[in-house]
Amino acid sequence: MKRSRTRKVKLCIGLVSALAILIALVVIAHINITKVLKAIAEANMRSITTVAVNDAIYYTLSDGVRYEELVHISRGEEGEITAISSDPLQINRIARDAAYMSQQNLQTMSEEGVDVPLGAFFGIEAWAGFGPTVHMKIIPISNVSCSFVSRFESAGINQTKHSIYLEIVADISIIMPSETSNFASLTEVLICESVLVGKVPDTYLQADIFGKGYSLAPPDAKSP
Repeated sequence: MKRSRTRKVKLCIGLVSALAILIALVVIAHINITKVLKAIAEANMRSITTVAVNDAIYYTLSDGVRYEELVHISRGEEGEITAISSDPLQINRIARDAAYMSQQNLQTMSEEGVDVPLGAFFGIEAWAGFGPTVHMKIIPISNVSCSFVSRFESAGINQTKHSIYLEIVADISIIMPSETSNFASLTEVLICESVLVGKVPDTYLQADIFGKGYSLAPPDAKSP
């Protein structure tokens, strides 16, 4: 009788131990697989974001932008620079168009999903690039913001080079079955520049003449 009970106790302990080991292995495999899939999905979305933003910038600035269209220089009677101001209509138009096109490109390109090598599902990074590919559908939620940045630097005696850049920041959230991945991508493009002859007031050298920028979030973006 005692032996029978002892065997049952040992059997129960063995089953519980085996179940605990199985659960631990499943959890470890899940963590490793999620880590590899997350890295692959993020790398693919970074590549897609770069292409989407660059295409949007190229489309928006295809006609070119002259320095005089964005910046107005006021001078005194002796030719000295008294004021530097930006054209808000042109700035808002370019920022809005670049943000909108970037958003549209991201939505279109991300709908295709990503191809993940079968080896990635083993959760071992060394195997992540091997085997046939499995197509995965991902749900990206993006927020694109555009802003202008101006920089001044000396270009010689009594000369200052004024460079104007367009910065596009794309905040991406990738919704996957197991986890959500978040990252940001910054793209900076030189729009135009000019050499200003005459002393530039220190107030402009130490500050940016542009505002905070234009932000665009898709109205239909919903978290599952």
